[in-house]
Amino acid sequence: MVFLGALFCLFLLLPLTAFAADLPALTGRVVDNAGIIDAATKAALTQKLADFETKGSDQIVVATIPSLGGEEIEPYANRLFRFWKLGQAKENNGVLLLVAPNDRKMRIEVGYGLEGTLTDLHTKLVIENDMVPAFRAGDFSGGISKAVDDMIMVLEGNPEELEARGKRNPADSSTPMDPVVAVFLILWATMFFGGLAMAFLPPMFGTKLSPGVYRWLGMTFRYGQGAGGSTRISGWTTGSGGGWSSGSSGGGWSSGSSSGGGGFSGGGGSSGGGGSSGSW
Repeated sequence: MVFLGALFCLFLLLPLTAFAADLPALTGRVVDNAGIIDAATKAALTQKLADFETKGSDQIVVATIPSLGGEEIEPYANRLFRFWKLGQAKENNGVLLLVAPNDRKMRIEVGYGLEGTLTDLHTKLVIENDMVPAFRAGDFSGGISKAVDDMIMVLEGNPEELEARGKRNPADSSTPMDPVVAVFLILWATMFFGGLAMAFLPPMFGTKLSPGVYRWLGMTFRYGQGAGGSTRISGWTTGSGGGWSSGSSGGGWSSGSSSGGGGFSGGGGSSGGGGSSGSW
């Protein structure tokens, strides 16, 4: 019975283990798995974050991943924060800055203990005023560096400059439409309205040649002649079975377990979902 109980517990834990396996290893204060931060900026950020943590124990970690793999950034960031246990166990004073360039999304996840200092308003201002403009210009290193500077400024007790800058430069709330979505909408609108036009306009404005046959715009439209109610247009048949499909992408990423961070790790802190997300 004990053996069966152990097997049952193992069965329950296996999905959780597999679910967390896609999370990258915490190899340092800057984990750039997407490769969007240049070497000089990465070195400067690592030193700056180490010095900041030494001053007051608050811990900021920057992470980039190529893609979220279909997951929303909020739960992914929270899972990663808890997996890395950022901040100190008793203080919960960690901050995670996460960027997924292939999904054009970013998030600042704030530990429980810092939610009253680095508020949702502050993280939103950092994203909209520092990261979004720089990312749209292709400057990932500059946007991330500026975001880190402003978060440190707020955590060190100087939020007024960030808030004043936000009031002087209200963020553009509009976000560009995903090109894939735009193409799909254009194709769908073309097929939908084109089908309506072929169904109604020739009988209304064309010349009737015979029952169910009309001449319009130099083309002959025959109605009800094809199998399944299809429409024949000058010998070309448009059936009702058209559609589209999308394949699944095989792209992804994986991270090894080796660490080059010299023993760097989180201190056991946790987060309840405080912070802000954005896209560009």
